[in-house]
Amino acid sequence: MDAFMALICPNSPSVWDGNRTSECFDNMVLGFGVNAATLVMIFVVGITQRSAGRSWTVNMQEKFFLHYFPAIGACLSFLDLALLLNKALHGDFIVHHKWFLRCSQFAVWTTILFFSMSANYRSIFCNFILCFWWIVRPLLGIFNLLATCSSFETLRCLKESSIVLLDIVFGISINIIRIKRSPSKSSSLEESLLSTDMDLEEGCLKNSGNTQSYWDLMTFKSITSVMNCGAEKQLDFEDLLQFPADMDPSSCHNALLSSWQDQQIRNISNPSLFRAICCAYGWPYVRLGFLKVFNDCIGFAGPLLLNKLIRFLQQGSGNLDGYVLAMSLGLTSVLKSFFDTQYTFHLSNLKLKMRSIIMIVIYRKCLCISLAERSKFSEGEIQTFMSIDADRTVNLCNSFHDLWSLPLQIGVALCLLYTQVRFAFVSGIAITILLIPVNKWISKLIASATEKMMKQKDERIRKTGEVLTYIRTLKMYGWELLFSSRLMDTRSSEVKHLTTRKYLDAWCVFFWATTPTLFSLFTFGLFTLMGHPLDAATVFTCLALFNTLISPLNSFPWVINGLIDAIISTRRLSRFLSCSEFKPGLEQTADSPSPSFLNEQSEATSKDAAIAMRDACCAWSSSDEKEWNMVLNHVTLNLPKGCFVAVIGEVGSGKSSLLNSILGEMRLLHGSIQSIGSIAYVPQVPWILSGTIRDNILFGENYDPRRYSDTLKACTLDVDVSLMVGGDMAYIGEKGVNISGGQRARLALARAIYHGSNIFMLDDILSAVDAQVAQWILNNAILGPLMKQHTRVLCTHNVQAISSADLVVEMEKGHVKWVGSSADLSVSSYSAFSPLNECNTYLHIQQEGSMATNNEIEQDLLLEKDATHVSEEAQKIIETELRKEGSVELDVYKNYAAFSGWLITVVICLSAILMQASRNGNDLWLSFWVDTKTGSSQTEYSTSFYLVILFIFSMINSFLTLVRAFSFAFGGLQAAVKVHDTLLYTLINAPVQFFDQTPGGRILNRFSSDLYTIDDSLPFILNILLANFVGLLGIAIVLSYVQVLFLLLLLPFWYIYSKLQFFYRSTSRELRRLDSVSRSPIYASFTETLDGSSTIRGFKSEDFFLATFTRHVALYQQTSYTELTASLWLSLRLQLLAAVIISFIALMAVIGSHGGLPVSLGTPGLVGLALSYAAPIVSLLGSFLTSFTETEKEMVSVERTLQYMDIPQEELHGSQSLNPDWPCRGLIEFKKVTLRYMPSLPAALCDITFTIGEGMQVGIIGRTGAGKSSVLNALFRLTPICGGCILVDGINIADVPVRDLRSHFSVVPQSPFLFDGSIRDNLDPFRVNEDFKIWKVLEKCHVKDEVEAAGGLDVCMKESGMSFSVGQRQLLCLARALLKSTKVLCLDECTANVDAQTASAIQNAMSTECRGVTVITIAHRISMVVNVDNILILDNGNLVEQGNPQALLQDEFSRFSSFAKASTM
Repeated sequence: MDAFMALICPNSPSVWDGNRTSECFDNMVLGFGVNAATLVMIFVVGITQRSAGRSWTVNMQEKFFLHYFPAIGACLSFLDLALLLNKALHGDFIVHHKWFLRCSQFAVWTTILFFSMSANYRSIFCNFILCFWWIVRPLLGIFNLLATCSSFETLRCLKESSIVLLDIVFGISINIIRIKRSPSKSSSLEESLLSTDMDLEEGCLKNSGNTQSYWDLMTFKSITSVMNCGAEKQLDFEDLLQFPADMDPSSCHNALLSSWQDQQIRNISNPSLFRAICCAYGWPYVRLGFLKVFNDCIGFAGPLLLNKLIRFLQQGSGNLDGYVLAMSLGLTSVLKSFFDTQYTFHLSNLKLKMRSIIMIVIYRKCLCISLAERSKFSEGEIQTFMSIDADRTVNLCNSFHDLWSLPLQIGVALCLLYTQVRFAFVSGIAITILLIPVNKWISKLIASATEKMMKQKDERIRKTGEVLTYIRTLKMYGWELLFSSRLMDTRSSEVKHLTTRKYLDAWCVFFWATTPTLFSLFTFGLFTLMGHPLDAATVFTCLALFNTLISPLNSFPWVINGLIDAIISTRRLSRFLSCSEFKPGLEQTADSPSPSFLNEQSEATSKDAAIAMRDACCAWSSSDEKEWNMVLNHVTLNLPKGCFVAVIGEVGSGKSSLLNSILGEMRLLHGSIQSIGSIAYVPQVPWILSGTIRDNILFGENYDPRRYSDTLKACTLDVDVSLMVGGDMAYIGEKGVNISGGQRARLALARAIYHGSNIFMLDDILSAVDAQVAQWILNNAILGPLMKQHTRVLCTHNVQAISSADLVVEMEKGHVKWVGSSADLSVSSYSAFSPLNECNTYLHIQQEGSMATNNEIEQDLLLEKDATHVSEEAQKIIETELRKEGSVELDVYKNYAAFSGWLITVVICLSAILMQASRNGNDLWLSFWVDTKTGSSQTEYSTSFYLVILFIFSMINSFLTLVRAFSFAFGGLQAAVKVHDTLLYTLINAPVQFFDQTPGGRILNRFSSDLYTIDDSLPFILNILLANFVGLLGIAIVLSYVQVLFLLLLLPFWYIYSKLQFFYRSTSRELRRLDSVSRSPIYASFTETLDGSSTIRGFKSEDFFLATFTRHVALYQQTSYTELTASLWLSLRLQLLAAVIISFIALMAVIGSHGGLPVSLGTPGLVGLALSYAAPIVSLLGSFLTSFTETEKEMVSVERTLQYMDIPQEELHGSQSLNPDWPCRGLIEFKKVTLRYMPSLPAALCDITFTIGEGMQVGIIGRTGAGKSSVLNALFRLTPICGGCILVDGINIADVPVRDLRSHFSVVPQSPFLFDGSIRDNLDPFRVNEDFKIWKVLEKCHVKDEVEAAGGLDVCMKESGMSFSVGQRQLLCLARALLKSTKVLCLDECTANVDAQTASAIQNAMSTECRGVTVITIAHRISMVVNVDNILILDNGNLVEQGNPQALLQDEFSRFSSFAKASTM
């Protein structure tokens, strides 16, 4: 064996030569061994796969890589062999290991060439094992290359580099071909490091044989067409690139979903979203790591080549090696730029894919969990999952690769430092190691602050959503300032944690930014103190390595923070996704004691029962809660198929809960619930989609003209639709803001009828419409041909509906009290039928025609139906979201600087400039030190003198870094606080019309995503921009000083650079704006779905809504994909431009060293400084424009918030001051009042005049959309009147400050409003009443028992009082109004959702409590207004009748009499 080793390795050790592995070991193991293994693999695969292949068409690119590359490799290897043979023939001794290496290289390439000619070469080269080996093989070749390049033989090093590069490119190529030729077309884009299956230029998918050239893919040529459009015009969505097929959100979320469901199937106690992501996308992500390794390794070629070039310049050699090194330096930069952009492209594509998948999974979850299960999360928290947590989770992609890549880069840099300064670098390492525990401690504090901040952010977004939802009611109460102060308190807590985080981030920035400066000080100091002389090559190679250290060192804390944020977000999402899902089955069971008995019963009853409940106990609590408040107690009920069931009971008896339990929205604690067939559900508060009337009715179903027409007629919507601008294609705003309450109820009913389900669940739909419309709906819809054969379950207080029911179910406190036919109802204690109300008495007194026939009603409806408006407003009022054109205006930057504070802005800029100056001074001092020590001038100073000056520069740099970091943190916080406060103040003072015309999701987007950008990412990216700008400025100044010829390059370079960035910025701005616009529908749709999820589940329309949401996400994905491609297009070109600069400076230095230039290029120290400064230009130029563009993109968020700071404001001030006791009489006079909601619309009130005497009770009635609510809008100045005036106690209300005006009136709105907080706060938010008075009013409003049962006045209500029924919530709002004790009380349909007995009791309470108070009552129930002093009847905005109701009832031709005839309420 020894003899054999002596033969193979005669002049060197076999493995180790003292410093590194020996040349013999490198050639035999890393060279010959690897080649031999490759040959064996090719032969084995070639023999085993010889019959597996089939012929396939080879395109030009594949032919080039599979035929020409091996030919080039074979030629290079043959050239090596020829050179070795030539040396041997001239008498030189060639060691055997060199022959083995060269022969094996030649054998590998010729074998590949041979097999590429065979018919089955597809199955050989696309074999998985061989493809993987071609990724590993170049890695082993790099070690051999490093050994070769350690000598000063430039040409030999260049030749070996070419061979390794050939290996790398060939390996990547066959992996690309393997993926592209794979039979599966759905393979991931990341299956290959550089693969794609898409013609981006044409914007559509192509077959594999028809794709772009590899050069186009590498240079992102596809985006050129988009950028040409962007330079000429405003971009639109049609101009965007199409993303690859595997990024389509409609299909790619299945992998993640199956991984998540697999964890749940295996009953893992705590399923993890992170684990599911790893299972779904872990392997493609790991493969991307290989490209990351190549990219990082190439980054270190620059400092090594720089070292060799400076040594060459010092030696002053006259050969060509200098030119080769100079060109190699430029080519390395070019190569790195390609690898860098491709890695970023594929990683970003994976991130985009993951983002869309997580969004869809969150949305799908919201569709699949019941209201009870969802109750453990607030709405704001769920919205934060979508707006913030999804993005943070996706950032795992960056953080995980950086987590190993940054330490690897730092480690390699330190190893190379060791080769330059030996153990002197340990002093620098000591600083780094000392900072690790400090940064770990800071990271923990940041994580804690972030978690607390996110909780407050969730709460703030929830409160903001609450304010936006109920803004009309808040303005009527005059509570805007109260609620904005509550919101500000939450924001203050959020900012407190944000402040902690920002200042901790500033310390992180300080520690890591000063590390390279201190590193150089301690390293060079120790190196000289150890007695080593400093020379230019050592110093500037070290400086170049320090520069390479800056990026990973500065990035590392951000990576850690990003990782912490991502882990927190994945945990939050995992908790949400772990909620048990709604099971859309026919039967629900829980804790059943005797399943066999239940099964028998089910079989027995399922034949004739549509719904069967067995001993069901239900609660509004999630599965996590151990204690629950039972809402339904041991309910047993059988509802036959095809019957009409009326569910009756007092307010809070459990009627709505009964419907929700059948739908599966409540938690079933005991018993079973069974339903047969499909269900259509109409909730008590109708859920209306943003979209056309037709969209709302079809709800994803196909359009059937005949059925559609019949449905509209049955719901009396046909005339409404005919009078609307655009007919049934008229656009309805968010939550139906531009149609009346009655129209919303009828639209929701029409949706249910059109679907034609087996079971209809109708929750008190008749209370929202007037008596005549209610009778029409009952006779023609509920009892009509479209619903006659179906099971109908109606919760109602309508006596006529109860009389018509086949079966009546009476509820009382969560129990079924009585079940029977309506004929037997008198035996029940339900008092709606007991005493006939006064209205019925009058009707009985009247003559025969006491009931209008259906034909009469139909005629009335056709003649008197009116056009409608917002809360009687215009149909087409929702404006498309505006987006600015052109560059972000300078005013936006000025505004942001003003928000931050001009003084702090100046401090930031000065500290940044001086910090860079101190750093450049540090480097110039080093070059001076090197020149005085090695040059001819013997101006001798002691080493300590040089070190002291270096130390002073370092300390100044550190101090200025600290000032910059903290001033930036302070300025960013100032801006965040002022932007939020100004935006909130402006919106709070905006008129109601603004909120009617602007979807809440659009406004909420400003308060969530845009404000998060201003809080967090904008200051961060601005900091980077400033650092890059002063860095480039410093480099340009130093290079101009050191190399005068650089000035010749500066002007053309700046011209090209400015052209590039202008071409790019014009497109990137538009793309960012499109990105923001495409994001808004996602949040708007998500918020809308949260509100209507129970309706969607009831209709089984989850798939339709998921598909709609997926389309929104796909558009967002398309915008982001185009934006990414554009930014990488620019990045590549900038890096190539920087490579030209490096080559120019290096070549000038080499030419100057030969004396070929008339201008002296300075000392070796200054030349070295110029070369070390030229190297970071590659990253700095790209980083500068990227950060500039990112800043401009982030500034779009400021621009968007500024848009809403410039909206119309209410006239808050008035010339008339009020006494605290105004109005003391309550006299209201309307004089020729005209009101329009928009100038282009018909008048909602037409020149109406009436007087309401002091202390009078007045009722206002009229059909849906007649203008009833417009009277209140005018009185409360929610909408300014266009003509006439309104006087209260003789004072024109237009002269009164609007908040004072509203605070002196009391109102009970049509939609009950309760906010999150205690019952006491809801009733008496300003804490002016004693408990005794509150309890007394609650008793009079018949809600005292329910409040006591809930836990008293201090019990906290969540999610807008969902624990109370709609009727109970309305009674609490009435109690709130009575507590206010004002002289004017307005009731807008306040008893629509309560039973007749409670309504009668409320009437009695009001007649006693409201003596001397002017009461305006808008009602559909005639019984509510029959005892008032005066009645006003409106029709189409005109006052058509007024008078005493008793007198009008006697007149059978009066309009009031016709209303009363239709009403049996």
